[in-house]
Amino acid sequence: MYKYIRLKRIKVNSGRAEISTRLRVGDKVDMYINDEFFEKSETRYDFMGASKSLNIVYEDDNIMLLNKKAGLLSHPDDSEYVDTLIGRVKRCLYERGDYDPDDETSFTPALVNRIDRNTSGIVIAAKTAPALRILNQKMKDRELHKYYLCVVHGKMEKESGILTGYLVKDETNNKVFVYDKMREGAKSIKTEYRVLRYADGLSLVEIELLTGRTHQIRAHFASIGHPLLGDGKYGSNALNKKSGLKKQCLCSYRLEFDFRTDAGELNYLNGKSFEIKDIWFRDEFDSLCKEK
Repeated sequence: MYKYIRLKRIKVNSGRAEISTRLRVGDKVDMYINDEFFEKSETRYDFMGASKSLNIVYEDDNIMLLNKKAGLLSHPDDSEYVDTLIGRVKRCLYERGDYDPDDETSFTPALVNRIDRNTSGIVIAAKTAPALRILNQKMKDRELHKYYLCVVHGKMEKESGILTGYLVKDETNNKVFVYDKMREGAKSIKTEYRVLRYADGLSLVEIELLTGRTHQIRAHFASIGHPLLGDGKYGSNALNKKSGLKKQCLCSYRLEFDFRTDAGELNYLNGKSFEIKDIWFRDEFDSLCKEK
């Protein structure tokens, strides 16, 4: 500051100012100061508060396939705004230099699908606008097949089949109810399943969702008397406590691209399948089968 006064770059009432000059009410001060004199405030983005932990199953220039861990939100909600899966994706791409939120032409990465907080498994993130548009349409047209693994209480009456029903969502309590017959506000649901193994009063089941509704798998199996192991909302806490598990046994473990129509710049994905190999509850279930 003293240097600027000596160089006459700070003036008072259009005249030279001395270091000893005292300002009075009404004085006009002009300062001709270089920009670098002022400390630049660092731009802080919310997503920079998200964890760097990101389990990438597959990635190319257009998409990322991510293994979301149980307990992590896909998108922000009232309980968590910063550390979400999409927040982690944005941080990862920003730190790589692939995403610039200050550039109007830079596409903001987005999730194509989402899974519940306590469900683990594959979530698709689009890195470009065309990829998001194409995959949203493919999802709607059922040209993407998502397979889940879960453990349910009891032995299923049939080894395979398609469960049908009608689902009503209670927005206030974030819970759904499944009924046998149509009622006001209900949406039809279809859940295809195949029992893989059975041991100690539990069934390891593979599922393909033929419709994708909120909490569909959890509520549908609970409605037929086979709630998911570890699910406190739709299952039995008493039964879950016996197992010692605090997390629900549900994972979106396999994704298949089955394009029946043109996918434009994503045609190279057609016919490809991606799978998560390390599924904690399957390993424990297989150990249980060996003991038996």
